[in-house]
Amino acid sequence: MQVLVAVGTDKHPFDRLVDWLRGWQPIAPDRVALTLQHGHTTVADVPGAVAFLGHDELQAAMSAADLVVCHGGPATILEARRHGRVPIVVPRDPSHGEHVDDHQLRFARRLGAAGLVVVCETRAAFLAALTAGLAEPSRFVVRADPDAARAREAAVARVGEIVEDLVVAANGRRAWWRPWSRSPRRGARG
Repeated sequence: MQVLVAVGTDKHPFDRLVDWLRGWQPIAPDRVALTLQHGHTTVADVPGAVAFLGHDELQAAMSAADLVVCHGGPATILEARRHGRVPIVVPRDPSHGEHVDDHQLRFARRLGAAGLVVVCETRAAFLAALTAGLAEPSRFVVRADPDAARAREAAVARVGEIVEDLVVAANGRRAWWRPWSRSPRRGARG
């Protein structure tokens, strides 16, 4: 069984998820092959660890994985679902120094409430989700829709706009990374 864990590329370490994985890995069945994309998190003792995967490598790993565990990044979640996986999501929590704000927590909770992801905010929930996924991987499968690229791109763009609007509202200033923006309202172009 292939398990992919992707923490993303954010500059903040994600020690909490890696520690949970480190505690689970020795008790995982021998049949589990793990790939851990750990980003800026220090990992010395987890087999299958790689700092970063290129886009194509990550897509191939998601496609081959029986279980996908990821951070609460909207693009990563949408990509996992595109590959037919209901991801086990451990959202980054700013109270642990894992991110700058709580958008991943709010986004993951909303998707979890809709049944689109399995949200794990505690070690116990994480271990329970992995155990369930190993026992019955079909619970973590959704119909893959590789031809929905246009809808997926629109959804990712919309999520980006929502996150951007939240950041702009919190900071009270115009988004510097969207130079054509006149205001925090989406669609405004200058």
